[in-house]
Amino acid sequence: MLDLELYLGEVGKRIMERRRKLGLTQEALAEMSDLTTQFVSYAESGKRGMRPENLMKIASALGVSTDYILTGDIIDKDKLLLSEKLGKLTAQEVRIVESIIDECIALYHKDE
Repeated sequence: MLDLELYLGEVGKRIMERRRKLGLTQEALAEMSDLTTQFVSYAESGKRGMRPENLMKIASALGVSTDYILTGDIIDKDKLLLSEKLGKLTAQEVRIVESIIDECIALYHKDE
């Protein structure tokens, strides 16, 4: 039982962190995912597991894969979602993002 509670807590933490990063309230996320605010609150607190369809609704509203919500892993779908965002930028803006990524790689992987 403790493992399940820990797992649900981690899932809830990822939902909450992503929601906050996007500047959404629980109410806004609930509306975007066609769920209740109480459901979002319970999911974030780790008090409730989710049926697959509800997990898919939340992941879609947050712009991440269900794998990310469940495990924290970035998969190809997450990269595709980022690619779609890049497609909305001008060529110059894409190059700025690319330079930011290069700086992050240099910073976080300098010893490799």
